[in-house]
Amino acid sequence: MEGAEAAAWEGTAVALDLLALGYGALPEVASRGPGCPAFRLLCARLAAELETLGALEQRAEGSGVLSAGQGPGAEDAFLRQLAGLLRALHCPDRALCGRDYAVVLREPGGGLRLLRFLCSELHAARLLHLQLRLRSGPVLPVGEGTKENGMVQELMLILQALGLPKPMPGTLASQLLREFHGKISELLPSLPPDSMQPLLSSPLDASRWEALESLSQRLTEQYCCRRCLLLKRLDLTTSAFHWSDRAEAQGEAMKTVLFPIREVLTPESDVSIAHILAARADLSRLVPATSVAARQGTCCAINKVLMGDVPDRGGRPGELEAPMPIWKNRREDGGGGKAGGQHWGRRKKKK
Repeated sequence: MEGAEAAAWEGTAVALDLLALGYGALPEVASRGPGCPAFRLLCARLAAELETLGALEQRAEGSGVLSAGQGPGAEDAFLRQLAGLLRALHCPDRALCGRDYAVVLREPGGGLRLLRFLCSELHAARLLHLQLRLRSGPVLPVGEGTKENGMVQELMLILQALGLPKPMPGTLASQLLREFHGKISELLPSLPPDSMQPLLSSPLDASRWEALESLSQRLTEQYCCRRCLLLKRLDLTTSAFHWSDRAEAQGEAMKTVLFPIREVLTPESDVSIAHILAARADLSRLVPATSVAARQGTCCAINKVLMGDVPDRGGRPGELEAPMPIWKNRREDGGGGKAGGQHWGRRKKKK
């Protein structure tokens, strides 16, 4: 029973390793050993990536990419190549590197043992490859037809603000940051004095940092709640447009225009404490909403449309006086006597 539990644990561990590496779930037949084509194919994929990452320092004869062919001699060819691959990887498992390695692989759990070793080697190779890239500096994926991520978009905005040209594809981020530093150092003397003073000038100790973090969290939650309310109102308003008869023919066109805009609107806020630390003192200036600088961001074509005369619908009780009641005779109104059809009866006394 203990052996079955150990095999089950080994299979779970290998399955988690494969999922972490992006190879999907562990095939059920892949644990049967080198006699299974699915097992040979999975080992070949792992070995191919190891070779791509440069993990094979000394490539022996028959090592490298394993073959996962079909046929009677496919298993023997796979075992011969696997022996060279394990020597090139300096496998510490003596059972897998010994003379009877083929027998060990055909035993129950032998295939999982090999997969566990290859997964661990691939994890290490990926980390070493990433460390090597970080030492040389990350390369910016800038080029035509490249989908820019958040970091690249921020860098493009900095380039645009500083008036620098767009970098060539393959430019190192460290080189770009050095250009930023040189351009900013060149522009700083031309700014007015005290123009780069921080808005938050008070020193913050540990307790103040905690209070600031708590305040930021509460404001973020409140802002999220308000945005949820506004987005719900927006959804209800846009859904009301689909109730008309004309919307039956234009419904798909309306969705095509609305959905890309609506997907960008999220209730979460992207404002953080980093924005507070980066804010400068000039941010606290009060700018009138009608100023030229403010109108550059709010002016649009609809502002030039003038409304014509509209009917007065009232709604101002403070400007109107209540009409005085006019005294009229009951007889003139037809409310008195027999002519008005009004009869005054006598009360009957109870006997």
